[in-house]
Amino acid sequence: MQSTRYALLLAALVVLGGCGFNFKMPNLGVYKIDIPQGNIVTQEMVDKLRPGMSKRQVRFVMGTPLILDTFEPERWDYLRSLETRKQKRSQQRISLFFENDTLVRMEGDLAPGGAKTEPAAQ
Repeated sequence: MQSTRYALLLAALVVLGGCGFNFKMPNLGVYKIDIPQGNIVTQEMVDKLRPGMSKRQVRFVMGTPLILDTFEPERWDYLRSLETRKQKRSQQRISLFFENDTLVRMEGDLAPGGAKTEPAAQ
């Protein structure tokens, strides 16, 4: 009888012990790796782009675009997103526009020569 009471008391303490305590130990927890998503586009790659380049030449310099719109095949979008535990989400975008398989203009966060371009109002 006495051992049954001790067993019940011990079980109650174990069950209730997990409910009321919320203490956090520093540097313990799940490690989350920072994974960049999208295309890696550098300023050097963008500097190589020139109006008049063919789609094949642009693909050689920039790689395959992240977004190929089926309704607008003459527009390629390159997007990169990165969110780390220490900084908020950062995003880079560049859109390339073609006419007759020839590059005519670029819009986005990167531009040849390092100048930032603003998207055109539609």
